[in-house]
Amino acid sequence: MLTVLGFAMIATFLVLIMMKKMSPIAALVLIPALFCVAVGQGAQLGDYVIEGVGKLAPTAAMLMFAIVYFGVMIDVGLFDPIVRGILRFCKADPVRIVVGTAVLAAIVSLDGDGSTTFMITVSAMYPLYKRLGMSLVVMTGVAATANGVMNTLPWGGPTARAATALKLDAGDIFVPMIPALGMGLLFVFVLAYVLGRRERKRIGYLTLDELLVPETDTVLVTAGGGGGVDLTKKPVGGSGDAPGPDEGAGEGSGAGDDDGFQGLDPNRATLRPKLYWFNAGLTVALLAAMILELMPIPVLFLLGAALALTVNYPKMAEQKARIAAHADNVLNVSGMVFAAAVFTGVLTGTGMVKHMADWLVGAIPEGMGPHMGLVTGVLSIPLTYFMSNDGFYFGVVPVLAEAGAAHGVSPLEIARASLVGQALHMSSPLVPAVYVLVGMAKVEFGDHTKFTVKWAALTSLVVLASGILFGII
Repeated sequence: MLTVLGFAMIATFLVLIMMKKMSPIAALVLIPALFCVAVGQGAQLGDYVIEGVGKLAPTAAMLMFAIVYFGVMIDVGLFDPIVRGILRFCKADPVRIVVGTAVLAAIVSLDGDGSTTFMITVSAMYPLYKRLGMSLVVMTGVAATANGVMNTLPWGGPTARAATALKLDAGDIFVPMIPALGMGLLFVFVLAYVLGRRERKRIGYLTLDELLVPETDTVLVTAGGGGGVDLTKKPVGGSGDAPGPDEGAGEGSGAGDDDGFQGLDPNRATLRPKLYWFNAGLTVALLAAMILELMPIPVLFLLGAALALTVNYPKMAEQKARIAAHADNVLNVSGMVFAAAVFTGVLTGTGMVKHMADWLVGAIPEGMGPHMGLVTGVLSIPLTYFMSNDGFYFGVVPVLAEAGAAHGVSPLEIARASLVGQALHMSSPLVPAVYVLVGMAKVEFGDHTKFTVKWAALTSLVVLASGILFGII
């Protein structure tokens, strides 16, 4: 019964948000509460929620201060040279823009933090997508999928969890998987090219001269209020209609000028060019401390945000203005995380997750024993979408490894195969960083899900097929 109700709860949640019948926050809270009562454990709902909030509170704190920190870094101009370089490459060509999105997301993902990746990627690319009338879910889908492949880095989380759960060395798991993961990333770039071609066909190829014509609307596009850009220009030409609802397109325009689409106003009052190297050094030191695990990540971002605000904006009024400028993003994301705590708390507390995992493992035919690497890779795709990484790697993977060991399948092979589903995992409603992505991009979570799931699942299958082809899995 718990197995059926668990799958029913997840299906109900996904259907309602994709059909836009409920907001994600409301669905994350009300649906699990209803199912908790349905399984006869309504009296324990409060305990489950508090337990879920307790587990996700550090993540919420990390996201809150990470948004403030990177928002301030965007405000002061730290990422402007990177943005200008990417946008100069992209010009006004939808193909280059989508490929540039994938490349930027992959590069920034090297820090191992999805929230950071999405904040920087969206801040850089959002103005161009809006400016050209491109589909915003193409941006969120490509960024999430690229980040999902890169999320398998040893310091990204999944590899470390697999190593811990099976008592293996993270390097022994990750290094042999590099060719397969490389193929997955290459597929993301090819996918970005194909989606870019589709966008070019829909809106047409615009040159800079065609792009820059007067318009009456003015919209401010910022990463968090750090000064805007005057969008007094509008794309003309092009052959397509506005993206349909499945495309998640938004209205409005983006930013640009003849110097390569700055994306962020080069004359905004929040810039601190004299402190550029201090901010760069602080950011490098922060990321290095994260990788070396010198302190818990929430503490690092808390200290980093406080230091960045104090040095760049010594006046109290300026600090309050910067915090207020990023308050919307902070509230939206942290609210979503705490709402997700209800969902995960009920899933775990009622035992639904355990029953679902046991049922799936038990459903594996006996004859598939010698092929448990393949089975693990296939199961990792849906399971890491419907479960947290902790639940999958510490609850399911050890069971799969034990079943594989009985048939001579190495735990290393199981651990490598368990990384396959990460491309899809990063778009899971249980991943807090995805709410940073869709929130900053102003995309409905349901639209992002409908667009991204198929491409992300296909990317995971490419990684799995490559792993089998190269003899890794």
